Amino acid sequence: MATPIRPAKSKSAAKPAAAKAPARPASVRSRYSKAEIEAIFRRFAEAEPEPKGELFSVNTFTLLVAVVLSAQATDAGVNKATPELFRLADTPEKMVALGEDRIRDLIKTIGLYKTKAKNVFLLSQKLVADHAGGVPDDREALQALPGVGRKTANVVLNIAFGRPTIAVDTHIFRLANRLGLAPGKTPEEVERKLEALIPEPYVRHSHHWLILHGRYVCKARKPECERCLISDLCKWPDKTADHPAMPVAFGAAAVKDGEAEG
Repeated sequence: MATPIRPAKSKSAAKPAAAKAPARPASVRSRYSKAEIEAIFRRFAEAEPEPKGELFSVNTFTLLVAVVLSAQATDAGVNKATPELFRLADTPEKMVALGEDRIRDLIKTIGLYKTKAKNVFLLSQKLVADHAGGVPDDREALQALPGVGRKTANVVLNIAFGRPTIAVDTHIFRLANRLGLAPGKTPEEVERKLEALIPEPYVRHSHHWLILHGRYVCKARKPECERCLISDLCKWPDKTADHPAMPVAFGAAAVKDGEAEG
């Protein structure tokens, strides 16, 4: 029996080509040249060669706890609650023994204290169970702890272990976009851009310089451009000064002329 001949498929029967996904908008580049970026961070380094975080801590574990507590809270507010907490519990073992209820009582002046007390208790348990009571120096292990996200992990890796990480908080996110230094829609995007453009010698301390600059000088509501070290380099259209201020340390020295913000 002859094999029947199948009719050829017409071209019109062919499946339509899949529609192309819309092109993603090009990432906005920094407004600054390499030379300008180097000059910005050189001035920060000259003014504050060894910038320090402003959260109170007595060791790596209490640093981790302090950073967890600082989420959606000010460093100053956290620092009011932690001295007594850390006096009673400066190790994961002591924090577990202290218990969630007591932790909650000690930090109740901090926003979201109930959730944070639970996270501090649980992360302490996990450090004891999985890390022999030590704080891991690995991002993945840190982010596996309750209450620890990328920003917290970056702070701990930078301050405690000297890693060149950049923790993008509200101050850095604001500065990166306001100045056009590293424009981005998310903290992660800003972080990637800053890592790519900041000269290697300045990366380790860069997030401290930017945080302190945003907290004491380039404030959210009322930037104090007349006190800015980089006002001549700044490309923010609404700046009110074009001549750089004399170098002065951040932190307590800066507060003499104005209150800290956040």
